[in-house]
Amino acid sequence: MSQVKKVVLAYSGGLDTSVILKWLQDVYGCEVITFTADIGQGEEVAPAREKAKKFGVRSIYVEDLREEFVRDFVFPMFRANTVYEGEYLLGTSIARPLIAKRLVEIAKREKADAISHGATGKGNDQVRFELGAYALMPNVRIIAPWREWDLLSRDRLLAYADTHGSPVDDKQRKGGAPFSMDANLLHISYEGGILEDPAAEPPAKGMWRLTVPVEKAPNKPEYVELDYVRGDIVAVNGKKMKAAEVLAELNRLAGKHGVGRLDLVENRYVGMKSRGCYETPGGTVMLRAHRAIESLTLDREVAHLKDDLMPRYASMIYNGYWWSPERVALQTLIDHTQAGVNGKVVVKLYKGNVIIAGRSSDDSLFDTKIATFDDDEGAYDQADADGFIKLNALRMRIAANKAAAGAKKRGPRS
Repeated sequence: MSQVKKVVLAYSGGLDTSVILKWLQDVYGCEVITFTADIGQGEEVAPAREKAKKFGVRSIYVEDLREEFVRDFVFPMFRANTVYEGEYLLGTSIARPLIAKRLVEIAKREKADAISHGATGKGNDQVRFELGAYALMPNVRIIAPWREWDLLSRDRLLAYADTHGSPVDDKQRKGGAPFSMDANLLHISYEGGILEDPAAEPPAKGMWRLTVPVEKAPNKPEYVELDYVRGDIVAVNGKKMKAAEVLAELNRLAGKHGVGRLDLVENRYVGMKSRGCYETPGGTVMLRAHRAIESLTLDREVAHLKDDLMPRYASMIYNGYWWSPERVALQTLIDHTQAGVNGKVVVKLYKGNVIIAGRSSDDSLFDTKIATFDDDEGAYDQADADGFIKLNALRMRIAANKAAAGAKKRGPRS
C-alpha cells in the first residue's frame, strides 16, 4: 500500500477529531490538512482553527457553508417531500454529501493522498461520507480511524491525548454528555447513552435545544405566510430571504411553538436498529407547507408518482447515495415537476402543530366552477360519471359473475 503523505481530515475541534488528528500524524507520519464546515450547528467554528494550529497544521480550512447547504441540499430534498420511514426528515443524512464534496475538493486542490473522518464503524455516516467521496474521487484513499484503532472509549481517547501530547481543553476533559449530539441548520439529533433504551422517555434537561415543550408553548397561535417559487420558499411573512435565512427564521418561529420533536427507532443501513431523537422545527413547517402548495398546483398523477418515488429517494439520501446516478436522475424529474409550484401558503403554529390555514396560486389547478357544490352552469356534466363508473367496474363485474356461475355449477357444500 502506498504511503500517505497528505490527508484531509473533517475536523470539528472536538475530542474525537482532535485525537484523530494527532493519531494520523503519529501512525501515518503524514501532513494533516483540516477542514471545518459551518453548516449552522450553532457553535462557534472559528476556535477549530486555533486548535488545529496547536497541532502544527499549516493548511486549515474553516468555511461557512450554510447557504450552500440549504440551497443545494435541503431545498432539493424538500421538493420531493422527503421522509424516511414515515417520520424522519433526514437532517443528519443530508449534510454528509456536502461535507464529502468539500473534502474531495480540498484534497484535489492540496494534492492530498487521502481523506479522513471521525465516523464510527457502527453508524451510517461512515457510509455516507465514503460513498460520496468515491463517487466524486474514485481512487481516493479513505482513513477511518474508528475502524483501525483500539481507542474505543472516552478514557482511552483522553489517555492517548495525554500520552502523545495532544492538546485537550478543560471542556473536553469533563465527563461526556449522557448522549451524543449532532447539529446543523436543519436539525439537531440526539443518540446513544441514556437514549439507548427505547422504553425510556428522553430527559427533560439537556435535550431539545431548538424547541420549547408544548406545555410551555404560547397559548395563542401564530400565523406565518410563505411564498413559493418553483417549489422553494423565497419569502417569509412578505420578507424576501436567502435559503439559509428562510430555514433559520422558520426554526425560530416554529421552535417557540414546540413544533418538530421526534422520538424514533429507525433502521440503519448497516443492519441494526437505532433510537434517535430529533428536532426539526423549520423542516416540519417546510414539509407541511410544500405539500399544501403542491396540492393546489400539481397534476394528480404527477403528485401520486412523486409519492410513489419518495420512499426510494429518501432511502438514497439516508443510505448515502446523494451523488449516485439514480439520485441525480430522480432529482431531475422532481425538479421538473416544480415549475408550477408557485404561490402562497399560510400556516398556523400552535402547541406543536403545523396547521394549514390557506393556500393560493396563480398556477392553481383548482377550478371553482367545476368543483362547486352549487350550480356549475354546465361546466361539469354529472351524467358522464355513469359511464365512467361502469367502465371502471367492468373487470370486477366480470369476476363476480364468473365466481357466481362457478359456485352454482359446483352446487351447495354438504
